Amino acid sequence: MEREVSTVGEKPAINQAGSENARPVRRESEKHTGTHVPFVHKDKHQDPEWDGSEVDFSHINTKKVLRKMDIRLIPNLALLYLLSFLDRGNIGNARIQGLTEDLGAFEPPSNLLLKRLRPSVWLPIIMVAWGIVMTSMGTVSNYGGLLSTRLFLGIAEAGLFPGVAYFLSEWYVREEMQYRQALFFSAASVAGAFSGLLAFAIAKMDGVGGYAGWRWIFILEGLLTVVIGVLSFWTLYDFPDTASFLSIEERAWVVHRLRYQGVSPEAKKVAQANRFQWRYVKAAFIDPQIYIGLIMYWGIVAPLYGISFFLPTIIRDLGYTASAAQLLTIPIYITAAAIAIISAYFSDRHGQRSPFILFFIGMIAIGFVVVLASTGRGVPGVVYAGVFIAVAGIYPAFPGNITWISNNLAGSYKRAAGMAIHIGAGNLAGAMASNFYRAQDGPNYYLGHSLELGFCVAGIIAAVALRIGYERVNKRRDAKGTGEMSPEELSDLGDKSPSFRYVL
Repeated sequence: MEREVSTVGEKPAINQAGSENARPVRRESEKHTGTHVPFVHKDKHQDPEWDGSEVDFSHINTKKVLRKMDIRLIPNLALLYLLSFLDRGNIGNARIQGLTEDLGAFEPPSNLLLKRLRPSVWLPIIMVAWGIVMTSMGTVSNYGGLLSTRLFLGIAEAGLFPGVAYFLSEWYVREEMQYRQALFFSAASVAGAFSGLLAFAIAKMDGVGGYAGWRWIFILEGLLTVVIGVLSFWTLYDFPDTASFLSIEERAWVVHRLRYQGVSPEAKKVAQANRFQWRYVKAAFIDPQIYIGLIMYWGIVAPLYGISFFLPTIIRDLGYTASAAQLLTIPIYITAAAIAIISAYFSDRHGQRSPFILFFIGMIAIGFVVVLASTGRGVPGVVYAGVFIAVAGIYPAFPGNITWISNNLAGSYKRAAGMAIHIGAGNLAGAMASNFYRAQDGPNYYLGHSLELGFCVAGIIAAVALRIGYERVNKRRDAKGTGEMSPEELSDLGDKSPSFRYVL
């Protein structure tokens, strides 16, 4: 391996080789200064072997580094997901502006590619793709056209949320994850608010260019997505060890703590596996915790998608005009965003996931009980209050669920595959929820509300089962220890290692 020597004050020499398998260029320590600057990347891909241990980062101001990461990462990611959720929510908004009258109807490989192609390439590609499809939805003339474009929209968007959720786990350790997931996911809450507000304004273009107002909702917001997607090629960052806004010491600190997180303080120091092997992907597919967590996820996602698609219609059917229905969605989503961020802060601070998740899924269930008990009784304000309670539980529970599963999957590629399975299969609840609120069931929607409540109960049972299972495994590992196993063997086992402790 070629070694390049430079003094500490000089600008690091960069080797211009562009191979994906290229290794970092090592540099000699300046013994008289005590400063060791380990490497400069040849390219923009991760070095799976580097754990930062050869760098002295004892002087790092951790709060300052986290603040730098938050400022550079969260706003960009939040904007992407805001646009995604905005685009998906437009089906609900366009529906009350006349889409159904005009058309007569209504409607884990990505994570591995993100790791291989880099986030700054893969995420913008899928974003531009879904923006183009979204724009096309504004030009369809029949149900078949809407259905086909909606299908392609789902395919294009499928990789965004699991990709970003996994991406955050490559920057933040377990005790910091939910707060950042909530900041990012709360963009969906804000999107829910602005989706109604923008639709209210854009619908005023009804008749412009010979297009109905609902068509302009799709066209304009789809074009905005394409523009932001193109810009994202230059505004998104990849991984910590290639981050230009961090110093070498800061990169080493971030990478080192990520590689060694989740290990019991009494156990051997074990770095998490970071090199790709198919068996890590297979391990994710056969891990029971993902499938139990999937039921919990459905208990949150089914209500999320059902309400996102049909909240404006539900409010309109309570007796409000279409314009008022759009505006009445705004306070619900803004409140939900604030609760999600506050609860995530305390969840990270206490290092607990299940108590918060159970509380908020229970809140979702209470909301639907209120809705069912008051529907058809001439008290639309109480129905609205029940929906408000349900949404205020959905948005904090969602990032808690994603973070909990992410926290308990060890090894970079197993976590990538596991999160993709969990989120991808979990989003099937969205397909189910879109059919819960049938036109013939309005304005009471007893069937839809009852099905959502049933999913909530199943989610609560799954969350309790996960908590009990994790607790038992942790106690068993505390009692047995790691024995004579080597650090390499322990690392290879990932979250099945006796040195790993599950977050409760």
